Amino acid sequence: MPNRLQQTKSLQPAALLAVRSAIGGGLMGLANLVPGISGGTMLLAAGVYPAFIGAIAEVTTLRFRPRSLLLLASVATAAGLTILLLAGSVKSLVQDHRWIMYSLFIGLTLGGVPLLWRMARPATPGLFAAATVSFGLMAVMAATSSAGGGADERSLTLVFLAGVAASSAMILPGVSGAYLLLLLGQYEPILETIDQLRRGVVGDGTAGPDVALILDAMWIVVPLGLGIVVGVVGVSNLLRWLLERAEKATLGALLGLLLGAVVGLWPFTESPDPTPGQFGGATAFVLAGFATTVLLGRLGGTGDDEG
Repeated sequence: MPNRLQQTKSLQPAALLAVRSAIGGGLMGLANLVPGISGGTMLLAAGVYPAFIGAIAEVTTLRFRPRSLLLLASVATAAGLTILLLAGSVKSLVQDHRWIMYSLFIGLTLGGVPLLWRMARPATPGLFAAATVSFGLMAVMAATSSAGGGADERSLTLVFLAGVAASSAMILPGVSGAYLLLLLGQYEPILETIDQLRRGVVGDGTAGPDVALILDAMWIVVPLGLGIVVGVVGVSNLLRWLLERAEKATLGALLGLLLGAVVGLWPFTESPDPTPGQFGGATAFVLAGFATTVLLGRLGGTGDDEG
């Protein structure tokens, strides 16, 4: 019998599924530009994460259902356009307004907790144990990571491996693909390359596309893209296998990852003594982000109350 996560994708009309998938894909693309923010969390918050995992598993086993193709196309298109158009801007926003952006992303991340909890209930000891372990792992990673990097390393093998690692993390709620890129020293070079590709495609306003700029960017974009495909396919199939055989423990682990991700997002690491105004503003952004993802998660319902 299908579990609750698998039932989710069959309960939404096609139009609503496309809208939610596009919203989730856009948020996923935005999240994957920011170290510490999980793209999987955004899909979870939009209510399409289980269907996304199932759709990838279906396509990779050569089962091409229209709903699965619609979902994947909506997510991929929205995420790709968001990343292409906003890579340069998001990098600047995070650098110049870190406490505002991180406060917002804390709220966006925590907003996925109620949805995942509804999917996981009734709770079991195994669920709590898995959540505790995964929370601890995320907290340790956040506390011990130097989050350094930024070396302009152009090794194609390293870029491919970075794509595999980042995309594997990308679809796990609570695990940030951009965060891993930062640890691997590939975050800034890859964002710069994506922005270079955008400039090459749109031109400088006085001429058409810059083919030389595009071709130079493709030396990084192609191996990165191949690595992303390998990572997404591998992890999505593993997750589906785990959900079919150990649903509660897997959901507990995802819940722990989601909560643990917040540990590394304290917005005042660079200014440890925030003013009352900053602290109040940060609280407002957290609440705004939380409300946004809770509303997204409730859009159209999740179907977990059935039966």
